Amino acid sequence: MVSVDDSQSNPNINARINYNQARPYYYYTPPPSSATVTRSMGRSMRTIRSTIFDTDHSLPLFDKSPNLSENLTDSVIDLRLGELATKSSTDSKTHSDDTLDISRAFTDFSACSSDISGELQRLATLPDPTLSQASAADHNQEPCSGFLQRETFSTEIIESISPEDLQPTVKLCVYGLQSSSIAVKRSAAAKLRLLAKNRADNRALIGESGAVPALIPLLNCSDPTTQEHAVTALLNLSLHDGNKSVLIRAGAVKSLIYVLKTGTEASKQNAACALLSLALVDEYKLSIGACGAIPPLVALLINGSVRGKKDALTTLYKLCSVSLNKERAVSAGVVRPLVGLVVEQGSGLSEKAMVVLSSLAAIEIGQEAIIEEGGIAALVEAIEDGSSKGKEFAVLTLLQLCAESVRNRGFLVREGGIPPLVALSQNGTAKAKHKAERLLGYLREPRQEASSSSP
Repeated sequence: MVSVDDSQSNPNINARINYNQARPYYYYTPPPSSATVTRSMGRSMRTIRSTIFDTDHSLPLFDKSPNLSENLTDSVIDLRLGELATKSSTDSKTHSDDTLDISRAFTDFSACSSDISGELQRLATLPDPTLSQASAADHNQEPCSGFLQRETFSTEIIESISPEDLQPTVKLCVYGLQSSSIAVKRSAAAKLRLLAKNRADNRALIGESGAVPALIPLLNCSDPTTQEHAVTALLNLSLHDGNKSVLIRAGAVKSLIYVLKTGTEASKQNAACALLSLALVDEYKLSIGACGAIPPLVALLINGSVRGKKDALTTLYKLCSVSLNKERAVSAGVVRPLVGLVVEQGSGLSEKAMVVLSSLAAIEIGQEAIIEEGGIAALVEAIEDGSSKGKEFAVLTLLQLCAESVRNRGFLVREGGIPPLVALSQNGTAKAKHKAERLLGYLREPRQEASSSSP
């Protein structure tokens, strides 16, 4: 979903635009500086989703150049979470290898951008009929709103605004968010969304400008386009560490959950990833779960598009690193759709579903739900027919289910688990072989005890 065609382009922007033409005051456009501007680029969701669960910094999964630039053209959001994700997981040393394996299951979550299929660029070139109807009245009431009413600004002009011109531009946008005109609000949110899309330094300045509390009310807006611009702008702003606490204090979580429940498919995906961004701060995970984020994430997992399901899986995985959120997820009915996805071929969701199941198998009610929903049969099928990596995750989850439960070992034997485990112990990857041998060892224990006790 993300194109990186411009990732090798010169990040130095030298924008020169002719502003000699006389314009009325309300058509003021802050001109880009003629000076060469060098700024640090933020990362897009391709970078994030390729690294968000990767705790091994030695892997060359992405170029860590500060000048990485990406042209976002496919689905949902642009995130720069690669560096942040590695800070948030503190799993114990006893299962660090398994955790790393689980993390890498999410390395192809790489199709997100703030502009869904170039939607923002498309909208920027289309006239808005509501603007033409409201323009005369708005010009009289809000003398600076002409800048916001211009929907034909090119992406290049917005993205190349120089630092000295950025602050007045952001002030105009924040001013527009408080307008009585929904068209002006929509335009202001769209421009803030674009300004925060690729530029890490822009995100900091916009966050300091008061944009966050002004954007949050638009999440409850009945106009879906305005809501989408607002939720994606907040997502992009949340990538800056300093803005996360601003979003939390301003009450963004409950409004993002509202979008998860009522928004368009694209807005729901953006809201899920915004919650993911906030959940990278450990202390926010419990509060996000307590606010009710998990049930609508489960609903997105059940009813969403493939992209939406992946966003829901990613966010659930992060939230469920906290035990109480595991319980909330099980109570919300997440296990049934996860088990269904384990045996689903071709969507790229099977391995991710097993990763979340493995997390839930760490608690007793999670194990009970997995057994009740037919999880053992699904995992045996994954060992038989899944990918090499999928087989590793399947046997890992079965190990969690059977290590302390003789009953579950019996279920595994009755589901025909021994032949595929034997085959895996002989033909699998090194890690899969080791886990299969351990599990087969557990399966032999009850037989040996029964044999020794018989006359």
